[in-house]
Amino acid sequence: MKILLAEDEKRMNRALCEIMRREGYEVTSADNGETALEEIEGGLYDIIVLDVMMPKMDGYDVAKKARAAGIKTPILMLTAKSELDDKVEGLDSGADDYLTKPFMTRELLARLRALSRRNVQTDDGSLKFEDVSLDVKNAELKCANSQSVRLGEKELRILEYLIANQGRVLTREQIALKIWGYESDSEYNNVEVYMSFVRKKLAFVGSKCEIKALRGIGYELRRRDV
Repeated sequence: MKILLAEDEKRMNRALCEIMRREGYEVTSADNGETALEEIEGGLYDIIVLDVMMPKMDGYDVAKKARAAGIKTPILMLTAKSELDDKVEGLDSGADDYLTKPFMTRELLARLRALSRRNVQTDDGSLKFEDVSLDVKNAELKCANSQSVRLGEKELRILEYLIANQGRVLTREQIALKIWGYESDSEYNNVEVYMSFVRKKLAFVGSKCEIKALRGIGYELRRRDV
């Protein structure tokens, strides 16, 4: 799971990165609001952790701009402010949760786990879009007509990424970075190959969903035009 941490205080930034990486998260850090927003708009992250008081753009404005851009990634706001009005402003700006400094490591990690379950998740823990649900734990794609099929690792991760970003177009570059990683030598045609695999799985279960390729832009999971 990929986390963006936006925190301008260097010591706190390093400490939080170490804590989250120790728990198995992949963490990218930013030290100002403008850089954080640029990273968020890339669509690579599963959770965003935003400090409120940052140079160039504060956490409230970053959250507002991200939500205005249609980004639904869960946001945890960090701040030294404990007044009710400050918490309300953070939540109203688009944050999903609010944690006041100083905080215990256990509480931070518990909140991250809770946010990771919140994004487009159904009561049974599956991810849902239109007539399909994705059982991530068992790598199984199910359709409302009761058809189901098992997915390979890359197929699972691609479909999970598309569902988590439903309503958004994801570029080949974003998908390659998300699925194969920054250090991967994978060519972008890997994306096209695996998109073909996922399309076949959607067709096999009889879903009304499709992965639409937008020439020169990217891919979008959408309901098939009939």
